[in-house]
Amino acid sequence: MAADAQSNGTQAEGLAATLRREIQESPLEDGDFFMTESDLAETYGVSRTVAREAVGRLKSLGMLEGRKRKGLIIRRPDPLKLLTQTLPSLVSNEDDLRELGMLRYALEVGSIELAIRNTTEDQIQQLSEVVSQMEVAFADENDVENFVELDVQFHALILAMTGSRMISGMRKLLVDFFIKVPRRGDLVAAADRMIWEHRELYEAIQARDVERARTMIRMHCTEWFRDLPDDTSPNRDDRGTKI
Repeated sequence: MAADAQSNGTQAEGLAATLRREIQESPLEDGDFFMTESDLAETYGVSRTVAREAVGRLKSLGMLEGRKRKGLIIRRPDPLKLLTQTLPSLVSNEDDLRELGMLRYALEVGSIELAIRNTTEDQIQQLSEVVSQMEVAFADENDVENFVELDVQFHALILAMTGSRMISGMRKLLVDFFIKVPRRGDLVAAADRMIWEHRELYEAIQARDVERARTMIRMHCTEWFRDLPDDTSPNRDDRGTKI
């Protein structure tokens, strides 16, 4: 019985991969009829169980939708929406969280040159206003919650500056990282340094100074890894020694 289940799973995985390729290469548009599960099983010479499992995999990817009395409908999902919705939900342990942190590091450090190249004067002004609001958040009442929200806005705006819908759309990943990583108890004490880093990064972007901006974003991003259970800073080697 266990062998049969494993065999069905392997067949379903293979069939799902085949169907995924066919759908991606098909001229069928979103909402068009594909086929029924029984037609699928007959066409590909598999059992209804295998066909149902394969369809289930594609439904989870948003590529197929079942309609009563009609069959399977083609869906053309937005890859950005799928990525931003599913990636953070896969973070279930500390190792996954560190991976998410590394992805965010690569995303922000890698996008800073594009941001400087494509940013508008209006976006630069918005960035300045966010930094000013961050200063006020701590000058008034050490408003940590508002400070964190403004921090998210600051980094999301840098992604938007790239002019890329895919990169800009990764904002949810940033928000999810802030939610999942507990803030250090010394956040208030570190406020001056953090505000200085944001101000320096803003000024580098304003001056269109790529190297200075890259240095600042690396310095700032490295701080995130201190919040994780184990130090996985990109500026440390495999033994944890600071580079």
